[in-house]
Amino acid sequence: MDDLDKALGDISSIRREMAHSTQFRGYGPATLAATGGLAFVASAAQATWLPEPASHMPAYLGLWIATAVLGSTLTGTQMYRRSRRMHSGLSDEMIQMAVEQFLPAVGAGALMTLALFLYAPSVLWMLPGLWQVIFSLGVFSSCRFLPRPMIATGAWYLLAGLVCISLGDSRALAPWTMGVGYGVGQLLAACILFVTTQEGVDEI
Repeated sequence: MDDLDKALGDISSIRREMAHSTQFRGYGPATLAATGGLAFVASAAQATWLPEPASHMPAYLGLWIATAVLGSTLTGTQMYRRSRRMHSGLSDEMIQMAVEQFLPAVGAGALMTLALFLYAPSVLWMLPGLWQVIFSLGVFSSCRFLPRPMIATGAWYLLAGLVCISLGDSRALAPWTMGVGYGVGQLLAACILFVTTQEGVDEI
C-alpha cells in the first residue's frame, strides 16, 4: 500500500509539473471580449442612473460588484468548459493553477473594499484605481503561463489604476474610469489571445 501511495503521489507531482510548464488556454478571446462589453454597459448604466456616485456609494459598489461577479461567472464557466476541451487530462490541474494565480488578488480586492467601506468611507473614491492596480497584479502573476504579450494587459491595468488615483478626488468615480479601464483592458486581453493562439473561434 505504501508503494501504491508513493506511486500515486509521484504521478500527481508529475501532472502538476506538466501543468506548470504548459501554456494555459482556458481563457477564450470571445469570452474576455464579452466581459469588456459588460464593463462598457455598466459604465453607461452608471452614467444614466448614478450621475453623482459619491453620494450613492452603496449603489455604486453594488453596480460594479455585480458586474464583476457576472463577468467572473461567465469567465469561470467558459474556462472550465474550454479547459476540458483544450487540456483534456490536465484540465483539473490547469484550472487549479489559474485560480491559484488570481485568487490572492481577488481576495485582497474584496477585503480592501470592505475595510474602506466600513472604516474609511472618505477615501472610497480611490477604489476604482485600487481595484485596477490589484487586478494588474493578478494579470502579472498569471503571465508566466499565458502568451508573453499578455504583460501589456497587466501594464494597462496598472497605468489605468494609477491615473484614477492621481485624479485625487471623487472624479475617480466617473463612469469612464471603470468603463474604459476594464473595457479596454479586457478587449486588449481578448485581442492578444486571438492573435497568439491558433484557435480563432471561441465558445461563449
